[in-house]
This record gives sequence, C-alpha cells and structure tokens, in this order.
Amino acid sequence: MTLDELNNLSAADAAAAFTSCCAAERWVDLMVASRPFSDTNELLKTAHSHWQTMAESDFLQAFTAHPKIGDVESLRAKYANTKALAANEQSGAQSASESVLLALASGNREYEEKFGFIFIVFATGKSAGQMLELLQQRLPNNRAQEIQNAADNQMQITDLRLKKLLGLVGG
Repeated sequence: MTLDELNNLSAADAAAAFTSCCAAERWVDLMVASRPFSDTNELLKTAHSHWQTMAESDFLQAFTAHPKIGDVESLRAKYANTKALAANEQSGAQSASESVLLALASGNREYEEKFGFIFIVFATGKSAGQMLELLQQRLPNNRAQEIQNAADNQMQITDLRLKKLLGLVGG
C-alpha cells in the first residue's frame, strides 16, 4: 500500500490497517484522525508521538494482541529454521536447541506471572538464545520498568510493521 492509498482509505479501513501494526485502540484512533500524512517520515514521527501519549492500559491492550509464547510446540514452530520464516519478524532465528526452547517457555510463563502481561521484545534478527538472554535480563525488573521496556519494544515492532504496510521493507 502506498502512503497516498493509506491517506485515502475510509476511516474503518485505515483503522484496520493501523490495527495490523498496533492493537491499541486509542493509538489507532489518533493515527486515523491524523491523516493525511505528507510523507512517510511524518507518519512515523506521528506514530511515535502518539505512542508517547498512551497510558498503561493502552500499552497492555497492544501487548495482548501478540501471540503468547508459552508452549514448546509453539516455540519449535516459531524458531524452526525454514525459508518461510525468512520474511517474518523472527527472520534471524536459527534452529533452537530443545533446552533453549524449554527455558524460553518456562521464562515466558514466569514473566507473565510476575508482570501480568506477556514478554514483548523486538525480535527481528534475534535467535531463540538471544531472546532467552533478554528475557532473563528483564525478569529481575519491577513492573514499571517492564511496562516501559515492553512499550519501547512495542513501538519498534509498530515502526517495522508500518514500514512493511507501506512496502518500505520486505516481509
């Protein structure tokens, strides 16, 4: 989709497009209302600016739209070393060992129990081992730190998805 096409979508279709990038309804509403964008840089700056105005409830709403990583079968599929993964957000992931997958599943459950939301990380280019290392580094944090860490990572994810939506990057 081009920026011009995005600018000219109906409000409902624009909301659907923005929701595919970030599920926080308030952010989506602000993005729809901010159209038209003069260029991609304005779109991305506006996305970041609106994200900075979000409340914890908005962050949590965005987090819940992510698939939950908690069972080993899901993790095996996520980190399988196949060509199909080359275009998705875990494109840098190599085949992960069973012990890493089990530790990641366990760590994800522990994280969600401690913080009340799933582990959110900008995963592009990261292996399962790197994801596990980041998870272990963040587990000792307090909830306020993790809301901010997850929100920062969510914005990186949203930024990439907006670029993909407009065909600026592959995937």
